[in-house]
Amino acid sequence: MQWLLNYLENSDDTELLQLMQKHFSDERGNPREINHEASTKLLEAIHNKIRAESKPVRRHVIPLRKIAVAASIIGVLLLSGFWLFNRSGENSFVQGKVNSKRFKNDVSPGGNKATLTLADGSTIVLDEAQNGELAQQGNSKIIKLDGKLSYDPLNKNPKEVVYNTISTPNGGQYQLELADGSLVWLNATSSIHFPTTFVGKERRIEITGEAYFEIAKNRDMPFVVAVNGAEVEVLGTHFNINAYNDEDNVRTTLLEGSIKFVSGDHSNILRPGQQSQLAKNGAINVANDVNVDEVVAWKNGLFAFENASIEKVMRQFSRWYDVEIEYRGKTDDLFIAEMRRNIKLSDALRALELTGRVKFDIDGKKIIVMP
Repeated sequence: MQWLLNYLENSDDTELLQLMQKHFSDERGNPREINHEASTKLLEAIHNKIRAESKPVRRHVIPLRKIAVAASIIGVLLLSGFWLFNRSGENSFVQGKVNSKRFKNDVSPGGNKATLTLADGSTIVLDEAQNGELAQQGNSKIIKLDGKLSYDPLNKNPKEVVYNTISTPNGGQYQLELADGSLVWLNATSSIHFPTTFVGKERRIEITGEAYFEIAKNRDMPFVVAVNGAEVEVLGTHFNINAYNDEDNVRTTLLEGSIKFVSGDHSNILRPGQQSQLAKNGAINVANDVNVDEVVAWKNGLFAFENASIEKVMRQFSRWYDVEIEYRGKTDDLFIAEMRRNIKLSDALRALELTGRVKFDIDGKKIIVMP
């Protein structure tokens, strides 16, 4: 989207910009659904216009891959308009009728679902439990309020430390406030194992899947996250860890403060905007200038993809909508998209279909992906 805006601002020919502005203005006053044939012709015309107006001296900064991706973006913008005009939370960007034959078994989005396992092994299904005090564990009482669980210390000198675990299923998420005031957001298919009260020289927890952290500062008691045989050492900061088994690596992304990522004999101190990437073979890479908004979009109730493969997109859909994925053919196209996570599966798929690069069927709890 940034490339497209720069192109329009720096282009000598304003015809394309005026065309888009007129189209969006007309759409806001007279919204309508564009049929597939018309949308295809419109997308091709815009694509040809971009290629025709690209001056030879500028070709080295406008790769064909970016033109193809930009054409897909323009297609979504023109055909739905939801990026520019529907950021208020309304789900009006898919007003047309969904193909009833292909999307006959629609799937609702995930929500606040999790299971709490207490120290004695007993469990509480949090999405079924009433708001209020659920139990007392060690030196803390457990309070549930909608999609959040809080551990409130009872006194300042705990005599015993007990551990609890919160696990989210496919299609689930949950928020946790630890006894020290640190906040944790769990994504779908994730877990956190933690003490109900922190004592000693460090605050140590363990996670699987994906979690976002806002850690309460305490220089006398560092916070340590154990994940897939590695550790993240923290004093007080905001960061995200993605450690799903079906991803290529464990990605730790720093938003604020400073953390140290440790794996075996290797360690890296991260600055805000950096991401530590731990491969399955143990190799560690540090990426700079990471798009942190994309990384934590899930925590803010969004899907956000920037030059993402269809496989990456579908892995997120699979976890959130609790569906299987089947590929019938292959596409090498990259996708740039942003949409809210509280929409139905058919709405999310239809938004991607508007790029003209991929098609989907919903067969029960299975998404069939076709180029």
